[in-house]
Amino acid sequence: MTVKELIQKEKYNVVNYGDDLEQDITKPFCCDLLSIAMSKAPEKSVWVTVMGNINTLAVAELTDVACIILAEGAELDNIALQKAKAQNITVLSTNEPIFEAALTVYQYLHD
Repeated sequence: MTVKELIQKEKYNVVNYGDDLEQDITKPFCCDLLSIAMSKAPEKSVWVTVMGNINTLAVAELTDVACIILAEGAELDNIALQKAKAQNITVLSTNEPIFEAALTVYQYLHD
C-alpha cells in the first residue's frame, strides 16, 4: 500500500500532502518519545503519535517515515504546519487512539 492509497481510504484527515505519495508503506509504528522514534522508527513506516510539534517533523525527516498520523485529536501547531509544508511531509490526523489508528493501518497492509 502506498501513502496515496492510505489517503484514498478516507479514514484519516489530511493535514498536509507530502511530495512522495507513491511511497510504499512498510508498517505502522507507535511512539511518543522522540528519542526512541529517532532510533527505532522503521524507514517508510506510518508513524502514529500525539506529538504535533516541530521536533516531530524533524524526526520524521531523519527517519524517512512515509507519513505521520496524529492520533487522539492531536494537531500540528502553526510552526509545525509551516515546516510540514516546507519539507513536504505527509501528515494525517484522526480522533482515534494511537493503537486503533495503527491497527487500522496494519489491517490495510494485510488485507
